[in-house]
Amino acid sequence: MTPENVTGPVARHAEGPVWWPGWGGLRWVDGEAGDLLTLRADGVTRQHIDDEYLAFARPRTNGGLVAVGARTLYLADDVDGETRAVATLHEDPRVRMNDGCCDPRGRLLAGSMAYDAAPDGGFVLRLDAEHAVSTVLPRATISNGIGFSPDGRRAYYVDTATHRIDVFDVAEGELRGRRAFVSIPEEQGSPDGLTVAADGSVWVALWGGSAVHGYDATGALVQTIELPVPQVSACTFGGDDLGTLYITTSAQGLPDDHGTEAGSVFAVQPGVRGLPVTLFAG
Repeated sequence: MTPENVTGPVARHAEGPVWWPGWGGLRWVDGEAGDLLTLRADGVTRQHIDDEYLAFARPRTNGGLVAVGARTLYLADDVDGETRAVATLHEDPRVRMNDGCCDPRGRLLAGSMAYDAAPDGGFVLRLDAEHAVSTVLPRATISNGIGFSPDGRRAYYVDTATHRIDVFDVAEGELRGRRAFVSIPEEQGSPDGLTVAADGSVWVALWGGSAVHGYDATGALVQTIELPVPQVSACTFGGDDLGTLYITTSAQGLPDDHGTEAGSVFAVQPGVRGLPVTLFAG
């Protein structure tokens, strides 16, 4: 199957795609620009949120959105409204937040990394509805995709430097028993953002691998979606039936004359459907 380019190269570093009907469909970030992008019928719109970096955004249960900047948590009371800073997540200028999601209880999970990708320079935080912060993983190198199985009993996690997707058991809301789910050879690229489908399959973007891999619930590779760009950053299911896989790509670090469609969002129908996004309870 051949993915369709649905945006053209509108971003330098497209990341963190999320589909939610309440905010008009597909949104994603242009990380280094600090912008939240929305795909609308008449094109792509931008909203600037964070001056230094924008890691990801999610809708809120009581309306509006939550966004994670380099070190700051932002809230908006309307999906298209102005954001305000409400909490400092950390104060280390060498570290920025990266990918994340909401767990089945509506708590925000947010990973991080050192700007120079120093080993164990990052961590994974959890924020509850009152914005209280706790540490889930004290050490990570390049914290990326996080997602939960349809029954909420398993959590999948990527620290890109490990070249693995790991899996945890979820017990009383806590992540336990970390172990390898899938190991990805270096020649296939580095695992980045991921999403979980309604059938329990796990779909991961391969940075440097020009592809998305789909693995069934046992960890067997069941599908490879090839992209015409090297740096594939993340993916999510969307569309009215959640049957379309939207895939973000990045031109980060590429020369100006790279001659590819990097920075575009692509779409493909892989034959499975996704899960509705979990909203932030705060």
